[in-house]
Amino acid sequence: MHHLSARSQVLIGLGLAVLMAMTRGQHFASVDNLPSASWAVFFLAGVYLRPRWAFALFFAEATLLDFGSLASGTISDWCLSPVYWMLLLAYGCLWFAGRAFATHVQPSWRSPALLALSLAGTLVVAALVAHLISSGGFYFFSGRYAEPSLAGFIERMGIYYPRYLSNLALYVTLVAIIHIGMAAFVRMQQRATTLS
Repeated sequence: MHHLSARSQVLIGLGLAVLMAMTRGQHFASVDNLPSASWAVFFLAGVYLRPRWAFALFFAEATLLDFGSLASGTISDWCLSPVYWMLLLAYGCLWFAGRAFATHVQPSWRSPALLALSLAGTLVVAALVAHLISSGGFYFFSGRYAEPSLAGFIERMGIYYPRYLSNLALYVTLVAIIHIGMAAFVRMQQRATTLS
């Protein structure tokens, strides 16, 4: 796992919280036309933030944004059924996947291709499990669909899973690029310091 200072973790946590607030739903702080970064926020929190209670804070933020949007009338109650709480499991899966990825990535891996392949595989599997939990739970148990069937769910999965996966991959890729750039900058500074 990355050994980040407490200050770095706080800054990353604040950045992730702002990103979720800007992209989740339709409320006072959201930015139109940006895809939701919620899945990526939970995955990245698992990668970068050591305290386990960070997960609870991000889930509380997501819940407050959703119920705040409902209270303000900017969203309907369609998705806020009693099955809403299955999101806890779905987001937990994403957070755990981020944590597992960070734990298993070895600093000795010199191959960017191996690292990218490992990250891509982790994202595909984590997004699939999170989608099965959140969308499957909603489809089968929310009571919003008169006759839910496996065929109906598979059809919906073909529509929605690619979008959720692409949103997750977009934000994680952007953060990976920033991470690589920052690491290169730090290495250059360290070299310059040793040469002085």
